[in-house]
Amino acid sequence: MMFENKIVVITGGANGIGRTTKEFFEAEGAIVEVIDVVKGDHYVGDIGRKEVLEAFADYVIDKHGHVDYLINNAMPVMRGIHECTYEEFAYAMAVGVTAPFYLSKLFQDSFAEGACIINISSSRDRMSQPQTESYTAAKGGIASLTHALAVSFAGKVRVNSISPGWIETGDELYESSDAWQQPVGRVGTMADIANMILFLCSDKAGFITGENICIDGGMTKQMIYHGEHGWKYEI
Repeated sequence: MMFENKIVVITGGANGIGRTTKEFFEAEGAIVEVIDVVKGDHYVGDIGRKEVLEAFADYVIDKHGHVDYLINNAMPVMRGIHECTYEEFAYAMAVGVTAPFYLSKLFQDSFAEGACIINISSSRDRMSQPQTESYTAAKGGIASLTHALAVSFAGKVRVNSISPGWIETGDELYESSDAWQQPVGRVGTMADIANMILFLCSDKAGFITGENICIDGGMTKQMIYHGEHGWKYEI
């Protein structure tokens, strides 16, 4: 029971990586508060709205008195330069960057000793596909926000980020090329990310802060040249 009675806050915790992380923390004895726009047995609200963040922070502090771990996991919308509107881009920034910043600010006087913030970025903070500007910009922003917060909260809160690569959030099994394009030979799982979140929150990671850890099976480290090792670029 590594996290017995610790108070954990997870944004976007109704499904996917957030839900798996919630389950992993609860298995270790933690008390988890989730906020998600999806209806369910948790605090329902849109973290892209300032008043929702303030109300949620008040709810958590009134109920528990402190926060041990804040996991900024909610996913911003992905829209490309051809079709993304001003409003959609601004909303992606609100969910992906502003909300993590503002929740950190709202909880800053309520973080317990040994507290941690974990921001979920993406391997897209360093590489891109076409037409992904809103999501990619938000993920790059939260990666930079991480080291800024780590310095501002020095001595009080450790702050790290994780940049997942291809993570399967359903039940599909990927084989052949889909698997082998990652040097480890498989697509990632939600447990791969949840396990790192729990490690970074633990005392075992007590000397780690301000870091962005990429968990992508080595995909971003592999150099690709047309015509080599089976890689072929087609226009």
